[in-house]
Amino acid sequence: MRRWTPYWLALPAWLWLAIFLVVPIVAMASVSLTTGNLIDGFSQTFSVSNYSDAIAKYSTQFVRSLVYGGVATVIMLVLGYPVAYWIAFKAGHRKSMFLFLLLLPFFVSFVLRTISWGFLLADDGILFGTLKGWGVLPEDFHVLATTVAVIGGLVYNFLPFMILPIYVALERVDPRVIEASYDLYASRFSTFRRVVLPLSLPGVFAGVLMTFVPATADPINAQILGGTSNTMIGNIVQTEYMVNSNYPTASAISFTLMAVLLIGIFIYARALGTENVLEAAAR
Repeated sequence: MRRWTPYWLALPAWLWLAIFLVVPIVAMASVSLTTGNLIDGFSQTFSVSNYSDAIAKYSTQFVRSLVYGGVATVIMLVLGYPVAYWIAFKAGHRKSMFLFLLLLPFFVSFVLRTISWGFLLADDGILFGTLKGWGVLPEDFHVLATTVAVIGGLVYNFLPFMILPIYVALERVDPRVIEASYDLYASRFSTFRRVVLPLSLPGVFAGVLMTFVPATADPINAQILGGTSNTMIGNIVQTEYMVNSNYPTASAISFTLMAVLLIGIFIYARALGTENVLEAAAR
């Protein structure tokens, strides 16, 4: 019984994943190969053309989503790494307070936070309306319904998911290793480049995955902060499923996006060096 105890303890988690992850994916794969409509019904015809038609019709949205997600992820990494570094090494006994402030926005709904961002970026909002009133900005200046607004919303909503994994990785760095680097006459930049950064790669790896994937598939920011020229693939899936009741196309788009993201993650892992990341995480 002792030998089987770990498996029994893991059984509820495996059942949960099987019921709420594997089964829906298999069902969605089956739906993506059907043909028909909501009135006449859908029949399983194993129509692979659903995928080719979806890619041909919505290639612009696919590319736009990947670009938006990639740019937002890079910005989050540039902004998030210094914050995580400062909290890990400079915040002292106030680390818990700063981490709480970092998580504080999550006490408010994702949609409400995005709507509040829209109020902030509105032409006559608190920020730009005031600056226009002071004559700092021209009257025709606007940010809402632009690419900048959508990417800014993605960065705002997902930035904590970049900071937290990097912070956890930096928190595990032994201060004695850094002191040893200084004892060997390494500069601060050399210590960061050759000691701190490699040891923080597990956090960077996790942070990029936790931000790029949801940012690429997110429909909320583009719907609230963007315009007709900023539609992302998540908006297309939502429209095809909720409005057009075109379940095969929506499922095909979702599977295509999932495949593209998995391929991108695999390439990213190979480029970063998964073995090095795992070795650093194990130290």
